[in-house]
Amino acid sequence: MLNRVGRRLRRLIQRPASAELTRYEALLPAIGRREAELEKLSDTELTEAAAAMRERDPVDQEWLAELCALGREATRRALGERAFDVQLLGTMGLLTGHVVQMATGEGKTLSGALAAAGYALQGKRVHVISVNDYLARRDAEWMRPVYDLLGVGVGWVEPSLTTEDRRAAYHSEVCYGAVSEVGFDVLRDRLVTRPEDLVQPEPEVAIVDEADSVLVDEARVPLVMAGSVDAGMADEEVANIVRRLRHGLHYETDPDGRNAWLTAAGASVVEKSLGGIDLYDESGSARLAAVNIALHAHALLTRDVDYLVRDGKVQLINASRGRVAELQRWPDGLQAAVEAKEQLPPSDHGEILDSITVQALIARYPQVAGMTGTAAAVAEQLREFYQLEVAVIPPNTPTIRTDHRDRIFASPSQKLRAIVEEIRTVHESGRPILVGTQDVAESEELADKLAKADLPCVVLNARNDAEEAAIIAEAGTYDRITVSTQMAGRGTDIRLGGADGADHERVAGLGGLHVIGTARYPSSRLDDQLRGRAGRQGDPGSSVFFASLNDELVLSHAPDVPEDIEADPETGEVTDAAAQRQINHAQRVAEGVDLEIHRNTWRYTRLIERQRAELLRHRDAVLRSELARERLAEAEPDRCAELAEKLDEATLTQVCREIVLFHLDQLWADHLAFLAEVRETIHLRALAREAPLDEFHRAAIPEFHKIVGEAEQRSAKTLLEAEVTESGVDLAAAGVRRPTSTWTYLVHDNPFDSDAEQALKKVRSMLRKKRS
Repeated sequence: MLNRVGRRLRRLIQRPASAELTRYEALLPAIGRREAELEKLSDTELTEAAAAMRERDPVDQEWLAELCALGREATRRALGERAFDVQLLGTMGLLTGHVVQMATGEGKTLSGALAAAGYALQGKRVHVISVNDYLARRDAEWMRPVYDLLGVGVGWVEPSLTTEDRRAAYHSEVCYGAVSEVGFDVLRDRLVTRPEDLVQPEPEVAIVDEADSVLVDEARVPLVMAGSVDAGMADEEVANIVRRLRHGLHYETDPDGRNAWLTAAGASVVEKSLGGIDLYDESGSARLAAVNIALHAHALLTRDVDYLVRDGKVQLINASRGRVAELQRWPDGLQAAVEAKEQLPPSDHGEILDSITVQALIARYPQVAGMTGTAAAVAEQLREFYQLEVAVIPPNTPTIRTDHRDRIFASPSQKLRAIVEEIRTVHESGRPILVGTQDVAESEELADKLAKADLPCVVLNARNDAEEAAIIAEAGTYDRITVSTQMAGRGTDIRLGGADGADHERVAGLGGLHVIGTARYPSSRLDDQLRGRAGRQGDPGSSVFFASLNDELVLSHAPDVPEDIEADPETGEVTDAAAQRQINHAQRVAEGVDLEIHRNTWRYTRLIERQRAELLRHRDAVLRSELARERLAEAEPDRCAELAEKLDEATLTQVCREIVLFHLDQLWADHLAFLAEVRETIHLRALAREAPLDEFHRAAIPEFHKIVGEAEQRSAKTLLEAEVTESGVDLAAAGVRRPTSTWTYLVHDNPFDSDAEQALKKVRSMLRKKRS
């Protein structure tokens, strides 16, 4: 009773993870009572009972109970597993539009499948959005027998599918797909010129797997459609000059590693190397921009931390997962600068035809729900950006994992020695050990130290990410040491005793999996994800994080460490509670910085998305109706009448449509380029004490309102100039030619902001004073 009252009070004061579960829990007895009856039905009768749900009121609580009862029986028959009560609570939470938090190994995939089937039985089309293509296909194939018994069609999309297969998958009642693949298809649909070429139907329901990763970590990552291929160009001369510059003498960086700028000595060296130009004069502005971006690539992006060089290409590393970020790149100028830094050939780039952020992609869906193991820590962001509440589902079996207090050391080297000793001590008992490192370089350094200490380990990082599932599946094997980046934080379950669980009892008797973190992550969620690899479904396990007062997290976000904190003179270990408070504070600051970046990005993106939505409504009207022909007939009646004599109705309508859509799409691409330029230079408005966001709106809104009118004027001109032959109208000769090839990619968040430009502005002022 007291527990129930406590939950209600928490809900009333709107604390994170406060969604009320009582009304769902009250349905569990009724669901249980239906089991014996449903077991007597044949498969056909079970499918018919599910079909009858399509005619009932889905708002009814009895409907929820019946859906869960049918889902449990379908699961038992199809998979040989009886859904736990907590899995059904997760299903009900998803069906009522929550982000449900379920611990590792508690069966989120099944809860998501039953919820997707429930939405489908309500007559809604569902997209189950995953973090990658592998999981999308795996889950769709794994859950297909359950969907079949419930009479629900399921498909999935992946890069290898043809357009026809994609269209069929999206028109299934339930479609699984990676967030990037779903987003790319949205962008591709925005370029079609015939309604029948559209692949996706109107969005209705999204169930987001790993919701915190998709909705928060990747929310502001733009998905991009580009065309008109050419090679990215970096200034090779500048790259060679910057490569010789020295930190502290020729350039400085700020403590959080987001900005770099030339010193007076550095500017002098660069100017002499470039033939005596003045970087800070208008004549040198182009070279200054090249120097600035090359300096950022040289000073602030680190190989094997921010990116890998593999197969002759720069491959970005996703910081929150530790994996190679497939199809991801930095904005073209920075991408080219890093390639020049590594002396690699430039990759292709071209005009951006359209783009959409992950947050805007999810916002297209009228109904959104999600599931993850770590949602409570981002409940504020989920509420603020998506109006979603978190429902924390209790584990089926209580967690008995032991989470030890952090072990803190004065320096990283002392910490590393202690980590190796911890691994040696635990390894002697035969317990499996999983070590989570911060990046590729650290994982390989630790593996080298362990090899020298005669402690063989398996390394998992972005270099061998193709082996991820196999390595993680065996991380619970007796006597196994696995060293991994954050990619071990979620995904494949770690079963004690190995993938087959054959040695489960032996490993459990030793204490289960021991998880070691080599440093606290910038987010408490990432810490919790790593800890959560141990203690699966009531298994024993333990975790401990090692930290240093000179870790990157502390140096970047809380460098003012109290001077009276003392360390053990021999080991360097710090036991003063103030050290723990300092590290916790640094993590909170890092989380706050990330949240503010998200907010600031969305302030700008929100206007762009409103403009995109408005333009797309007009584009859709042009695509699906005779609007283009009507408008051109008003502008050029004589020309339209002339063409009507030579072309049939359908052909003339399509010609007008293609002309108008071409100009609409071209003007939108130009508008995006204009907005990018405004955004990049907006800091100059701040120096003039003007609000940057207000100035952005002031520049963006009038330009947007010109697009439709300008498109109609250009279309009328094209119609006049187009040549008509017996075979039709030669649009290409009139300049109406779409890109010969297009491609898609994700733009990694630019790791720097315009503060760097402000810093260079200050240096420019300083140098001018010096020269005067």
